[in-house]
Amino acid sequence: QVQLVESGGGSVQAGGSLRLSCAASGGAIVKINNMGWYRQTPGKQRELVAGITRGGDTNYADSVKGRFTISRDNAKNAMYLQMNSLPPEDTGVYSCNADVITLTFGYRELWGQGTLVPVSS
Repeated sequence: QVQLVESGGGSVQAGGSLRLSCAASGGAIVKINNMGWYRQTPGKQRELVAGITRGGDTNYADSVKGRFTISRDNAKNAMYLQMNSLPPEDTGVYSCNADVITLTFGYRELWGQGTLVPVSS
């Protein structure tokens, strides 16, 4: 069964940096199309922080432009989010999302388990 596994979350001080990783594994993956990182903060709806197409086209939420960089490695079925100059407002649970095509089940939209990123002031 294909799943997305995140890593790299953890506590960071304001102004610091963190790199999140997301990797798909566990099944016969044909290919992964769009991927993205979402953030959930208390009292707010989950928002798309950054997205990337299979070809490498990217888009970012206005609040993170210039500070976050999304990237992917198609050969490894992996995606990354480099986060710099983090203010406390970036605190939240970050989840990866991917449109995965598998040999067994065809198309599936998958979510990672979420990783908490607390940014302390």
